[in-house]
Amino acid sequence: MTSMDAILQAQLDQRQQQFLYRHRTNVASGCDSVLQVEGKSLVNFCSNDYLGLASHPDIAAALKAGVDQYGTGSGASHLISGHSNAHHQLEEQLAEFTGRPRALLFSTGYMANLGLINALVNRRDLVLEDQLNHASLLDGGHLSRADYKRYKHNNMQQLDYLLEQSNASRKLIVTDGVFSMDGDVAPLAEMSALAAQHNGWLMVDDAHGIGVLGATGGGIVEQQGLTMEQVPILMGTLSKSFGTFGAFVAGSEALIETLIQFARTYIYTTALPPAIACASSASLQLVRNQHWRREKLHNLIGQFRNGAEQIGLRLMDSNTPIQPILINDDQLVSTVNQQLRDKGFMVGAIRPPTVPAGTGRLRITLSANHSDEQIDQLLEALDSCL
Repeated sequence: MTSMDAILQAQLDQRQQQFLYRHRTNVASGCDSVLQVEGKSLVNFCSNDYLGLASHPDIAAALKAGVDQYGTGSGASHLISGHSNAHHQLEEQLAEFTGRPRALLFSTGYMANLGLINALVNRRDLVLEDQLNHASLLDGGHLSRADYKRYKHNNMQQLDYLLEQSNASRKLIVTDGVFSMDGDVAPLAEMSALAAQHNGWLMVDDAHGIGVLGATGGGIVEQQGLTMEQVPILMGTLSKSFGTFGAFVAGSEALIETLIQFARTYIYTTALPPAIACASSASLQLVRNQHWRREKLHNLIGQFRNGAEQIGLRLMDSNTPIQPILINDDQLVSTVNQQLRDKGFMVGAIRPPTVPAGTGRLRITLSANHSDEQIDQLLEALDSCL
């Protein structure tokens, strides 16, 4: 009989031979524009800290004050004794920020998406998802036991057809706002029109848009000028532009109460440490008030795209901080990634199964903490490696 370890090792060896093996990097410093890795300083172009808030002293001070008041852990779920004043205040602030009656905190974006989809549909219903949605959304659809289908990326004609063909009583359309591996955005106005036409519900995961897009950082819904009636279900995370941790769902009174009663990933898990909620409240004020961070970030995006086009890099259609460079060769992606690290730059090397086969890429992410000089230096390094 073949042992468990022998079976698992053969699977691991195959992944290594396909140049798809994943490795962890031990970082000796906090998240910032420069990281300390194995005794070397690397310019960080692979975090989701888009507004450069993960190392902000005001947020750190709020976290420390939260620990002094509440300790280091919540000790229980929200529905037992884990829901603190800090959690409640942050939920009220997020509701006001998104222009919705209520918001509900989750421990992670993954848990928010799993819990949300499974609380809203069952096996008699329909879930339609973009093929390029985040894994948490796709897993939520699989686990829902609903009739689950995926449509081609941003293909409204196919979405319309799938809605038309269904007799389900509940039709849930699920999409990323900003697609995390491509950096492009969903056509929400068209999607909301289709939802209204077919009596469907539109759910948007705006993890990579909240804080970055919109005049006040309200995300893709604000940027595209849509109402809660058009996008009734909004999910956002606090671990990217906010520089802290956790996630939230914002929507109507009925939606939030439904999640409190039926979302298993909310009911059956320990609440975030209250100190994290304190830090997120401080971060939210910076997101709202320091408009210069968004302005600088969008200037850096323009600088990078202009420079990349001049040296002939193959960019994707993205005006967000996510700037993928298509390489389409899994081995070459890993090779170039290592070459860039040798030159002092840390970027994401994205390969299947995270992206479809044949679409391997360098995922470069920009932050308001980057300088013009760091952008130019990265472009020079890319030019020498590709």
